[in-house]
Amino acid sequence: MTHINVLDPGASPLDFYGFELRRHREVAGLTQRQLGDILNYTGSLIGQIETARKLPTQEFSERADAALETGGLLSRLVALVMRSQLPAWFREVAELEARSTEISAFHTHLVHGLLQTPTYARAVLGALDHSDLDDRTAVRLARQRIFERAGQLVFWMVLSEAALHQEIGDAETMRGQLAHLASFEHNPQINIQVLPFSAGAHAGLQGSFDIFRFESDPAIVYTEGYGGSGHPTADRATVKKCSLRYDHLQAAALSLRDSAELIRHVMEDRYGEQLA
Repeated sequence: MTHINVLDPGASPLDFYGFELRRHREVAGLTQRQLGDILNYTGSLIGQIETARKLPTQEFSERADAALETGGLLSRLVALVMRSQLPAWFREVAELEARSTEISAFHTHLVHGLLQTPTYARAVLGALDHSDLDDRTAVRLARQRIFERAGQLVFWMVLSEAALHQEIGDAETMRGQLAHLASFEHNPQINIQVLPFSAGAHAGLQGSFDIFRFESDPAIVYTEGYGGSGHPTADRATVKKCSLRYDHLQAAALSLRDSAELIRHVMEDRYGEQLA
């Protein structure tokens, strides 16, 4: 267990966050319990965050920034904290997501992490491992804040129809996830096309992949395998082949409007709810 008196702020973003929270609290002349009362959290939670034993949330950070008048420091730090908690092999991908101006994603059986709802993400992450599930879910959802940054990211997702039928969690979880996808129908920043079963053999049969494009850097293709292994590459030939593959997938997929209609239909027919 880390003791606050020996907490090294340089050890990790989480340690640095805890150090800064404690420093600002003490400058304000507040005990952990007093700050907890102000923020509507327990003093015990304040202590756990200050000693790097508990992950802070965005909401906690915003409340603490306001109460301690930090100028938004903790809200800025929490993004680094969350990214540092990702599996080591995935951190490079999270950096690519954060720097991209456009992401083109194809997924065969699962909704992309950037568009997952909290309950869907929790069900995915808990399929084989229930340890620290609250924190791991929060870390995954924190990636979605890239959509809030200035200079909007444009996200394209071609999603196999199979992912609409694969029941992750329970029916309520799927209703919420499909409703979330349908809600982007008129959002030009997030574009979802469904690759229907009727497409038959298609250009994505080899598996899911993402293409990251940037303002000035070369594009990067990312594919993921079993065993926590990811494969990002900027090889020009690979990027060109995958870009052509993605063009074919988009051509075979339904339009944005028809995709949203199919999502609503599956939600009503399979999961028993109708959207207005």
